[in-house]
Formats: sequence, structure tokens, C-alpha cells
Amino acid sequence: MSLQVCQVIEGRLPLLISMPHNGEGIAEEIQTSMTEIGLSVPDTDWCIDLLYDFAEEIGAYTIRPHYSRFVIDLNRDPKGLNLYPGAQSTELCPTTCFDYSDIYLEDQQPDDVEVQRRIRQYWQPYHQQLSDTLTQMQQRFGIAILLDAHSIRSEVARFFAGSLPDFNFGTADGASCSEQLQQHLQNFDAAPYSQIINGRFKGGYITRAYGQPQQNIHAVQLELSQRTYMDAEQLQYDQQNADQVKQVLRRLVQHLLDFAAREQTGEQS
Repeated sequence: MSLQVCQVIEGRLPLLISMPHNGEGIAEEIQTSMTEIGLSVPDTDWCIDLLYDFAEEIGAYTIRPHYSRFVIDLNRDPKGLNLYPGAQSTELCPTTCFDYSDIYLEDQQPDDVEVQRRIRQYWQPYHQQLSDTLTQMQQRFGIAILLDAHSIRSEVARFFAGSLPDFNFGTADGASCSEQLQQHLQNFDAAPYSQIINGRFKGGYITRAYGQPQQNIHAVQLELSQRTYMDAEQLQYDQQNADQVKQVLRRLVQHLLDFAAREQTGEQS
């Protein structure tokens, strides 16, 4: 395949950090059909790669895409199913931004043929790499933990009322990881930040599809409020705030690795 859609960095410990909404790229043939707002990719999970830039040093695997969620949303079901029935959501190939602004010029939205092309060209290669990496990790270590790393503005009226907690963990109501890991996660203290498990965000397609605790592959999603590391207008990376929240993220990654190590040695968490 000539088109490289993602980057995988191999680690030495059984944790994979996936960053499916970190990409900002848009292929030229898609750019011509998009609005100026769409081209600015405002709903990106900004700077997630910077927040987890300690991953390679600590020994975790990482996978991140080159292309924007506006090309295709890697955390959506390829069949287009809404994972939160009755709640607002954006499509597999989004046509509007979170604030309802149009992503495409009039009559230029992707049709079914174009959506299927993007599934083949962008969605499937990322998920093949994700699946292969988790399988290799499970075979190598006997356990694999997937941390699906996201961020979002703390207030998005389209999706939820009011303001989000800072750390929003999702385990598909406990289905994407073992009961033991669920309890271990509940024991994590994100102070000085607020936190919740399986609140508004319970985990998207990736968490639900790849969390297979019966095979010792466990998945946890973290939706991090962007106010923890962006300026007040959510427009610019705030280095001082980012350095503070990165300390907690590093503690979280180590907390998950501690669980994996205990499982490997047969200890109780």
C-alpha cells in the first residue's frame, strides 16, 4: 500500500496508546470539496501526541494517524451505527463540525461510493495495524492494554449539557476490560483534576471493538478536557498547564502498566 495512513512505534511493555483523532492531514482530492472551516479541522484532538510524548521513553507502544477525522472518523463503526443511540453524534465521514458548521461546499458531501473508498483507503489500514499490534502484544506479553487517547472542549452543547469533568474514562460500562482492571482504574486518583468513569463518554468504536478481556486484551478510553492544557479559547497549547496534566497522564500510564505487571506475575491488584 503506497499511502501511509498511520505511524506505529513499537514498545517494550504491554500498553498501546492509540490517538485516532490526532491527525490533521487532508488529501488534496478531498480538500477541493471542503469549506474553509472544514479545512481548518477545528474538531481535532489537538496535541495529543505532545501530551503523550513520554510514551516511547516509558516503553509503551503508540499508534497515530496522519489524516484528520474529517477525512474519516477512525473511532466510528464502519457500518455507520450510532454508538450512543438517541444522542447527537457525527458520522463516519462527518459533514458538519461540532458546532454544526458545514465541512463541505454545497452538494460536495461524500456519497456512499466515496465513503466506501475512504473506508478502504484510510479506515481499514489503521484498524488492521491496531488489531495486528494488539495481537502481537498479547502473544508477546500474555496481556495487552489499549489506552484510546482523546481530548475535547469542555463545553460542546451538541453532545452534552454543561461542562465535562477533566478526565472522562470509558470502559463500555465495564465490558471492554476485566472487572479487576475496572477496579484498578477506579483506584486511580487524577487529582488535582476531576474525573469520572463511564459518564457521558463510555468509549467509542475502538474501545468497544478491541476490548476483549476474555482474551486478556483490555481497552480503556480517556476523553481529556482540553481546558487542562489549552488556553481559555481552546485555540493554543498552554505549555505550563500541559506540563502539569502530563504528570497525571504519566501516572495513569504507569498505573495501567502496574496492573499488567501484576497480571503477568499472577499477583492480585
